[in-house]
Amino acid sequence: MNLLQVRKGQFVYYKNELHKVYSVRPLSRLSIKLFRIKDMEQVNCRADELTLHRPQHLDSLIFQGVRYTLRKDKPAKVDGYILITHPDPGQLDHYTLNEFEKVGELVGDKVYTTLYNTVKPKEFLVLEPGEAPDSKVIDYLDPSLVTAEQLEADRELEEKAVEEAAKLPSVGDIYLNLDNGIKAMVVALVDNEAILGHGERVKSDDLFKSDSWNVIYSTGEEDF
Repeated sequence: MNLLQVRKGQFVYYKNELHKVYSVRPLSRLSIKLFRIKDMEQVNCRADELTLHRPQHLDSLIFQGVRYTLRKDKPAKVDGYILITHPDPGQLDHYTLNEFEKVGELVGDKVYTTLYNTVKPKEFLVLEPGEAPDSKVIDYLDPSLVTAEQLEADRELEEKAVEEAAKLPSVGDIYLNLDNGIKAMVVALVDNEAILGHGERVKSDDLFKSDSWNVIYSTGEEDF
């Protein structure tokens, strides 16, 4: 359905593609700010250009280049993602409708996210990697209007995400600092930082982009 009133966090279709509302400015001509969920591209628009979608169990979507299926029947996993569909935050929490949160720790039936929020099971759906056999793909409102060029762009986006993920460090990887000769193992990953065995914290991207670091053992390659 088309919207007359728009709320921050809503999933909406704009020009047939799935977006999320991240800002509403009532006095502006293009009052709604969106980002496209599959790649975070931002756009401004009007409320009457949008069609609402309420995410639900078994919806499948591309989020930041990776395809997931929303599940209410799967447990959250550390380093995985959840989507907060029924927010009921406590006094110290700071999340709202349809926030994507990364799982940092599981304690009992509660999820502690990397943004220091505590989320109860009734509040979220789990983002399970991949497309489940019985899922419904929701990237487009009307799949019959999707062009071959859009499908190819989606395929390339997913391939790029796989390549980027392969470059990121894992716990157990060993790196050599070419500046001082120190060898160090990755012992923990916190948000976008790798914590090395001798206590140094390095941006994950820097470990493969910087000329100062070289991986000498990778847990992701048996014959490395």
